[in-house]
Amino acid sequence: MVRSMTGYGNAKGVVGNQNVTVEIRSLNSKFLELNLRMPMQFRDRELELRSDLSKQLERGKADLSIAFENNDMAKRSSVNKEIFKAYYEELSTLGKEHQMDMSNLMDCILKLPAVMNSERSESDDAQWQELKTIIAAALERFNAFRDNEGAAMSQDITSRVGTILNCIPQLEEFETKRVEGVRAKIGKAINELIEQTSIDRNRFEQELIYYIEKLDISEEKVRLRSHCDYFVQTIASPEANGKKLGFITQELGREINTIGAKANDAAMQRIVVEMKDELEKLKEQLANVL
Repeated sequence: MVRSMTGYGNAKGVVGNQNVTVEIRSLNSKFLELNLRMPMQFRDRELELRSDLSKQLERGKADLSIAFENNDMAKRSSVNKEIFKAYYEELSTLGKEHQMDMSNLMDCILKLPAVMNSERSESDDAQWQELKTIIAAALERFNAFRDNEGAAMSQDITSRVGTILNCIPQLEEFETKRVEGVRAKIGKAINELIEQTSIDRNRFEQELIYYIEKLDISEEKVRLRSHCDYFVQTIASPEANGKKLGFITQELGREINTIGAKANDAAMQRIVVEMKDELEKLKEQLANVL
């Protein structure tokens, strides 16, 4: 089954009496690149979440964001009165000595180190389970998006493999004429040569057969058909198979290139170019297959 690496899913819910929005989006990438944006009170759960997501996302450049509305549970701040008083007395004395403007003294002191105590609340198990339920809902929509994209891609990919297969009979239409043309061309050249010098006809026939055999593409056609059939079987398998399909595509390319090298015929070369064009479009699509 083909699944796209591109995907999007979101879900909303409530965690600790607060509204939460979870969004997951991904683009294609050779490996998994996972970026998490989550509130501080759940940072201690990051490794657990990252491990779970890695198993489900598999590949792609993915971003997951968790946003709380009016997140007053994330942070509570208080003033350290003793440090504030020490700063105030010291700065006030310096200000009077140097006749400085102290109208903004309060704001300046609040920005100094250790004046503000920040207490971040830690998440409890109940809140974490509530959040995981919302993440699971977002993942479900995300995977559904990937499946729908993959279904459309599967049709296009399969049709391109079919086009390559249909090119093989077209090649066969020109094969016999090509061999006859090569034989006639070489025979004409040899006959002209015989008029000038002696030649061993038996040796000539052996060399001619060897040369024509080098132009034979029967094995390449058999392997190309086999690779195309294997490609179609793989694309229909239930597991994610983007990398495997990529390897099969490389084999398709090798056989098509060999046929092109052996063609030695303008009409056959045009068909090979068409096959290469379909193969390149196929590779572009596979770059986004999971």
